[in-house]
Amino acid sequence: RVPPLDSVSSPKKPHWKEQRINKKDNVLEELLQSSILYRDDEVLAIYKPPGIPVQGGTGTTKHIDGALDALKFESDQRPRLVHRLDKDTSGVLLLGRTRQAARWLTQAFREQSANKTYWGIVVGELRPVTGRIDLPISKLPGKYGEKMMIDKSEGQRAVTDYGIIEKLGNKASWVALRPRTGRTHQLRVHMMALGTPILGDGKYGGEGAFLESEGLSRKLHLHARDICLPRPNGVQLFVEAALPEHMSRAWSLLGFDLKAYKDPFIDLPRKT
Repeated sequence: RVPPLDSVSSPKKPHWKEQRINKKDNVLEELLQSSILYRDDEVLAIYKPPGIPVQGGTGTTKHIDGALDALKFESDQRPRLVHRLDKDTSGVLLLGRTRQAARWLTQAFREQSANKTYWGIVVGELRPVTGRIDLPISKLPGKYGEKMMIDKSEGQRAVTDYGIIEKLGNKASWVALRPRTGRTHQLRVHMMALGTPILGDGKYGGEGAFLESEGLSRKLHLHARDICLPRPNGVQLFVEAALPEHMSRAWSLLGFDLKAYKDPFIDLPRKT
């Protein structure tokens, strides 16, 4: 078990000031260098803030993948992506510092030996308290861009475990989510399928994904809290990241107690 910094019980978020990333400057590279959660000779874990894409796309010139040369440090190799997070999702992002490390990290995600836990707030009443969602997902056709849907006839299998940590009556809940597969927008689509969209997810939940509360951000409230996976030598790698500013504020405004968290997935099987 390898903690991200000097304390497992008090995860930290780097001093990442949310600011506009200009196409002509190197702000992103500088911010990445201040985002380190964990580093050794094989693995690099960084805090990915909301609003920054992991990879490029149409009209996207600034993204994490394009700035990874800034994270070479003493190595002559460029770090390699081994998994991804949505643009608007924050949290732990792992990188392989060598070709060999990237290979076993990728294999851990492919074989489901990597456990990723997300924290989020969902709007509405989620029942039961714990459960497994097994609903196939496919991409919406036509002009909808990168938007997914439940498709029981032709979709790819998608499995998500969830557990409610705290409830705010029937208005909202703090949930822990563990994806067992890695489909695009899987957690967002699955929560919407249960009638409880993730707070701030207007793309899938429309206006039903927002709460009227002074000071509550309209950003997506979904955070990759931690990743735990085995190294080839059997030692567990564990990295976690604290909530971004807008989510930390939401926890405070809604009265959720961070100290109340207990892992709801301890007794569940690791693989589907």
